[in-house]
Amino acid sequence: MSNQLKKIDIYSINDNCFKLIADDWFLLAAGGLDEFNMMTASWGGFGELWNKKVCFTFVRPQRYTYEFMENNDSFTLCFFDEEHRDVLNFCGIESGRNVDKAKKTGLTPIVGTSGAVYFEQAKLVLECRKLYYHDLRPDNFLVESIRKEYPKEDYHRMYIGEIVNCLSR
Repeated sequence: MSNQLKKIDIYSINDNCFKLIADDWFLLAAGGLDEFNMMTASWGGFGELWNKKVCFTFVRPQRYTYEFMENNDSFTLCFFDEEHRDVLNFCGIESGRNVDKAKKTGLTPIVGTSGAVYFEQAKLVLECRKLYYHDLRPDNFLVESIRKEYPKEDYHRMYIGEIVNCLSR
């Protein structure tokens, strides 16, 4: 197996998307080499919308990554092998406001064709161009138990991104 990420056709992804997102988790990154942040995420999905291959992901407004998502046109979803679980745990607990996550974890940032940062150690990278955002509204929850996910009423912003480049090992 090659250690280098190579461009692949999106249809050649063989991973189970539910496992990738909910169980394996991913780093959501936005910004360029001069200034970027990433956070661990486990909510999102993939599909077809507006005749485009898309992903959707969610960020709470108090997260540092939110600023980068708002101020940049592109973002990446970076998936890792299990050997990087400690990196995902760290990036989910620590804030980029307080620590240089890339330096602390040893991740090597690279700028993709979209202009957004991804990480050399990832096994799968999706580069995405922002198409749409929407703030979740509690009045639209049709199942009351969803409200328990928001005890602080800090509702996520959903971002939909067109997958413009796919890299894999």
